[in-house]
Amino acid sequence: MKVITLFENRTISKDYKSKHGLSLYIETANHKILFDTGTDESFAYNARKLGVNLEDIDTAVISHGHYDHGGGLEEFLKLNSKARIYIGKGAFDNHLIKLFWIFKYDIGLKKKLINNQRLVFVDRMLKIDDELILFGNVKGNKLVPKGNDNLLKYSGGLAKKDDFEHEINLLVNENHKYSLFCGCAHKGIINVIERAKDIIDIDSDLNSDLNTVIGGFHLMGMKVNNSKSKEFLDELSSILSSNNVKKYYTCHCTGEQTYSYLSKKMTNLSDLKTGIIIDV
Repeated sequence: MKVITLFENRTISKDYKSKHGLSLYIETANHKILFDTGTDESFAYNARKLGVNLEDIDTAVISHGHYDHGGGLEEFLKLNSKARIYIGKGAFDNHLIKLFWIFKYDIGLKKKLINNQRLVFVDRMLKIDDELILFGNVKGNKLVPKGNDNLLKYSGGLAKKDDFEHEINLLVNENHKYSLFCGCAHKGIINVIERAKDIIDIDSDLNSDLNTVIGGFHLMGMKVNNSKSKEFLDELSSILSSNNVKKYYTCHCTGEQTYSYLSKKMTNLSDLKTGIIIDV
């Protein structure tokens, strides 16, 4: 399986556009997948530079209802006429970010796209075929990111803390080796991994396990010199290192300082930037 980083906060070359957001191209034996679209049409510009033909995409996934992951959806719909676009139920709700405890800014998706006939709304779990599984419904409260406190959604006319029930993740099965793709893991990367492993146990009749994890961990802004943050990150790195996952690739909302801290604790952690290509 090949994974190309079409869009990320940083870039390996000035030839590519980059800012806060995420878009990945995933090529498997049977599928060409777009996982998230970044903020705008920049992912398409980078795709052309990287030799990815977006017209060939057969499956697209929007991991959750924030513009930095689905802001380029309208552009993708213009460029691709065949792919089904899988998105979590509730992704088009009103999503907000709270800054300085006073100001609230819209960070949601374009509402005019909600009735597009190519959208497939995912609730809890959907098995597309023997290779692809989408899932939400992540339970558990282990090491849930503190950054969630500033993310809101309108419900019943009031702005309430987002429960991220609109967030979905992708499991790819190739030769009974499973790879997990997550946009931001707002539910907590440990809880997402545990849910993925539960699904793998049910899905596979062989001794299969989660081989690779790719995505953001939503740890940006953590003060790594703070004692509580260190305690959080030490526990996180310990669990990630001991749960039998061969390799982690993180990016986007993990944050450079937190990545640097975790990479000193873990031997199987790397980061992604716009333009990076990996074979999984």
